[in-house]
Amino acid sequence: MKSTFEAALAKMMYIAEEKKKLGNDQYKAQNYQAALKLYSDAIQLCPDFAAYYGNRSACYMMLSNYLNALSDARQAVRLDPKFDKAYVRIAKCCLLMGDMVGSEQAIKKILELDSQSSAVKTEQQGLQQLRQLEKTIQSNYDSKAYRNVVYYLDSALAIAPACLRYRLLKAECLAFLGRCDEAVDIAVSVMKLDSTSADAIYVRGLCLYYTDNLEKGILHFERALQLDPDHSKAKEMRNKSKALKEMKENGNTLFKSGRFREAQTVYTEALKIDEFNKDINSKLLYNRALVNSKIGSLRDAIADCTRVLEINSQYLKALLLRARCYNDLEKFDECVNDYEAALQLQKTPEIKKLLRDAKLALKKSKRKDYYKILGISRGASDEEIKKAYRKKALVHHPDRHANSSAEERKEEELKFKEIGEAYAILSDQRKKMRYDSGQDIEDQEQDFDPNQMFRHFFQFSSGTGQGASFGFEF
Repeated sequence: MKSTFEAALAKMMYIAEEKKKLGNDQYKAQNYQAALKLYSDAIQLCPDFAAYYGNRSACYMMLSNYLNALSDARQAVRLDPKFDKAYVRIAKCCLLMGDMVGSEQAIKKILELDSQSSAVKTEQQGLQQLRQLEKTIQSNYDSKAYRNVVYYLDSALAIAPACLRYRLLKAECLAFLGRCDEAVDIAVSVMKLDSTSADAIYVRGLCLYYTDNLEKGILHFERALQLDPDHSKAKEMRNKSKALKEMKENGNTLFKSGRFREAQTVYTEALKIDEFNKDINSKLLYNRALVNSKIGSLRDAIADCTRVLEINSQYLKALLLRARCYNDLEKFDECVNDYEAALQLQKTPEIKKLLRDAKLALKKSKRKDYYKILGISRGASDEEIKKAYRKKALVHHPDRHANSSAEERKEEELKFKEIGEAYAILSDQRKKMRYDSGQDIEDQEQDFDPNQMFRHFFQFSSGTGQGASFGFEF
C-alpha cells in the first residue's frame, strides 16, 4: 500500500512539475492567462509547494492583479520562510497598492536574509518618495489646496497605481474642484472592484451634491454611513446637504409669498454653508439677486449676478437680470453689453427686442437731456415748458452776469444757449415727438442765436408784438 501511495504521489508531483514548466513557457511568451491556469493546476496537484505560489504570484503581477499576487506571495513565504523572491513580490505589491508598512516589513525581511541584497532598491526609493508625498498631500488637503493635492496625488499614483485610497482621495478633490465627471469615473471604477467601499459611495454622493442633486446625494451619504458608521466625511456632508436643501426650499417659499427681505436673509445664510458648491451657490446668488431687484437694491442685485456669471458665464437668467438692473440705473452701455452677450447664448425675439430697446436708450442717453436742462419732467405740459424756459432764461441771461469773471460769463453763456436749444426742441411738437422717440433731430444751426430766441419768446409772451424795449429787474 505504501509503495502505491508513494507512486501516486510521485506521479502527481511529476504532473505538477510539468504543468509548472508549461506555465513557464507561456509566461515567457507573455501568455499570462494561459500561464495562470497552468500554475493553478500545479497548485491544485501540489498545494504545499511554495515555488508554484511564487510563480503564480509573478503571473498575477503581470496581469496587474496585485491583491491576488500578494496573497500568493504571502502563502509562498508561509510555506518557505526563506523564499526571498516571494518577499520581493510582497514588497512590490504592497508598494503598488500604497501599503507602505507592508512593503517596509517585507524589505526588512529580505535584508535579514541577505544584508547585501539590491533586489528591492527601487522599492526602498519608492517608499521614501511616497512618505514625503503623503506629508505634502496631507498638508495641502488640510489647507483646502485641492488643486495641489491632485497634482501630488498623480505623483503618488505613479509609484502606487493600485492604491484605491489615493484614487478616491483624488476623486474627492476633483469633486471639490467641480470636476465631477472625472470624480464619478474614478468612484465607479472602484465600486466595480468593491461594491461595499464606503469611501467610493461617499465620493459618488459628493458628485451628486456638487451637481445640485441633493436628494440622491443624501441617500449615498446615508449608504456610506450604513457601511461605515464612523465615516466622518459622509456624516458631515449628509448634514450639510440637509441644511442646504432645507434653507434653499425655505428661501424659495418666502420669495414666492412676497416676503423678500426674509428670503434675502435665508439665501445669505445658505451661501455660507459651502463655498465650493458652485452649482448651488450660483442658484442661491441668482435668487438673492432677484430678491434685491424686488426690494430696489439694484447695485446689490448686479453684484450678485456678476458673482453668478463668474461661476457660470452661460447663466442666461443672471445675464438678463443684470442687464435689466443696469437699464434701471441708466447704465446703458453695460446694459447693451449684457443683452448682446445674452443674444449670443439664445437668439430669441424677446432678447432681440430688449437689445433694440437698450440700444435706443443708450442713444438717447448720449444726447443732451433737454428735460433735465429745463428742470422739468418728461410729461411736462406746453405751459410748464414755457414757464421753465422763462425762469431758466432769466437766471442765465448774459446781461445778468455782465460783471462776472470771463470764465463765469462763458459758463453762463453756454447754459443760456443750451436752455434756448432745449426750448426750441420741446416747444415744437414735431421735433419733441422725434426727440421723445429717440429719433435723430436735425442739429441746431451753427449760428443758432439764443438771444434771438429769448427776444422772440418775450416779445410774444408780452402780447405787444414789439420786442425792442423791455428791461429786467434782477
